[in-house]
Amino acid sequence: MSRGPQDAGEAPDAADAAPAIDWDALGQAALAVRERAHAPYSGYRVGAAILVRSGRVFTGCNVENASYGLTICAERSAIVQMVAAGERDPIALTVATSGPVLGSPCGMCRQTLAEFAVDLPIRLIAPGDAGVPPRSTSLAALLPEAFGAAALSR
Repeated sequence: MSRGPQDAGEAPDAADAAPAIDWDALGQAALAVRERAHAPYSGYRVGAAILVRSGRVFTGCNVENASYGLTICAERSAIVQMVAAGERDPIALTVATSGPVLGSPCGMCRQTLAEFAVDLPIRLIAPGDAGVPPRSTSLAALLPEAFGAAALSR
């Protein structure tokens, strides 16, 4: 889960210090992995890059299936890579689509992301030749009042 704000007067723990977000590097990673997407049915390739607190970056692309329900989105693909590597603390996400309208994470991806970060900064991009400027948003803006572990308390 995302860490909350520091208490007044409390110095941040060095282990908790987040790296600066290099949006350009995340964008390049998302665009690169987007090129490897498997989208033979829709032709809509998506790439995602997640930066975690340790400074590592995990990428994922959409992988379509002839049985559409089995398709996995880029954002969930990146989250799976993150978890498989033992990480649990994403601090930024970039999603690359084709334009001319920037795509944002679907509902299933939003809920999956909320499992790990309630308010994740998100940047939506398209390749430079699409002529679409990047847009910044957040998971909290895309998924207000997300369902979370607290709702499962008994």
